[in-house]
Amino acid sequence: MDIVWRQAHATAGEVHKQLPDAPSYSAVRALLAVLVNKGHLRHERDGKRYVYLPTATAQKAGKSALRRLLATFFNNRPSELLATLLDPKDVDDAELARIKVLLDGRKK
Repeated sequence: MDIVWRQAHATAGEVHKQLPDAPSYSAVRALLAVLVNKGHLRHERDGKRYVYLPTATAQKAGKSALRRLLATFFNNRPSELLATLLDPKDVDDAELARIKVLLDGRKK
């Protein structure tokens, strides 16, 4: 998805070339087909090949994924997610300050 989002559209060959430690070309095509079936990509015919396009922006897809994550692991409670993210060994003071600014801005 990152490759298609970055380029706005891509063929299976373009995706295959840009993947580090890429699986086989046919595996990439199969994965793209799965993403089409799940509604994350759509495709258009360009001669003998398909050009894949995202159905949503990366930001919109990220918000959707985060909602599923909240529902699955955190009982739809953002505070539980935030408590997990704020583990002192993973978050330094500068990052905490940025989070505080975001929360303060949200209150206003």
